[in-house]
Parts: sequence; C-alpha cells; structure tokens
Amino acid sequence: MAEQREQAAPDAMMTRIGQAVMLHHAGDRDEARDRFLNLWAEIGEDGDALHRCTLAHYMADTQDDPADELAWDLRALSAAEELTDGRVAEHHHSLAVRAFYPSLHLNLAADYVKLGRNEAARSQLGLAREAVGALGDDSYGDGIRAAMDRLELQLNGEGGC
Repeated sequence: MAEQREQAAPDAMMTRIGQAVMLHHAGDRDEARDRFLNLWAEIGEDGDALHRCTLAHYMADTQDDPADELAWDLRALSAAEELTDGRVAEHHHSLAVRAFYPSLHLNLAADYVKLGRNEAARSQLGLAREAVGALGDDSYGDGIRAAMDRLELQLNGEGGC
C-alpha cells in the first residue's frame, strides 16, 4: 500500500519545472529562466536524467543567444540518451523515451538554422523524421510533424523566413 502511494505521489521536481514552464508560457521569460537555472543547480549535471532532459528542453526556449539555446538542447538530448522507458513511465505511464526524440532533434535542427549551419540542421531534421513514427496521431504529433515540414520548407528556401 505504501509502495502504491509512493508511485502515485507527484514528482516535486517535475512540478517545479512545470511551474517555470507556465511562467514562460505566460510571458515571464526572464523569471522562468532564473527559476530553471536555480533548479538546474539543484539537479546537477549528474542528477535524474528525466529532470535534466525536461529542464534543459524548456530552458533552451528561454535563451536569447542561439548558441546558448543549442547548448541547452544538446543537454536535453544527452540526458534523453540516459533515460529508460521505466523511468519515464514513473512520471507518466503512457510515455516512452523514443517519443522524445522527434522534438529533441527538431529543436536542434531549428537551432542550427538560427546559427546558419544548414547541413547540421538537415542532419538533425533527418533524425527527427526517422523518429517521428514514435509519435501518436494526436495534436502533439501533428504539431511536431507540421513544424518539421515548416523547417524543411525554410531550409529549402521556400519558407519565407
């Protein structure tokens, strides 16, 4: 019984990361970035891979410098490579690590575009496309696929960006 309660208990760090994400989505980018930095200091470079992956993924979106954004997205990918489906399922039973990769590689591709590194962007976009089968036929999966298509158009000079 106590074991069931432990499994059902929310992950306090994921809750705190989610609160910072909400701040960012509400438009308080600087406060979100500050909170992410404080949480990163708590988690540490060798902390829980799910926490590091999630935080780095969202921290990247708060960066002003594309090189900094790339560094955080690379941290997110590195942490994802340490994750297991078991650890991810502890957070949410329907998640699988492989479903993280389309978004992670898409973000890296977008970073490389911002840095004018189009071949690296194409490579990451290719990895995102290879991993896209892990996504469901839902609004999240549709959004990732649409973002891939937009980025591909941009890379081909058809995106108008």
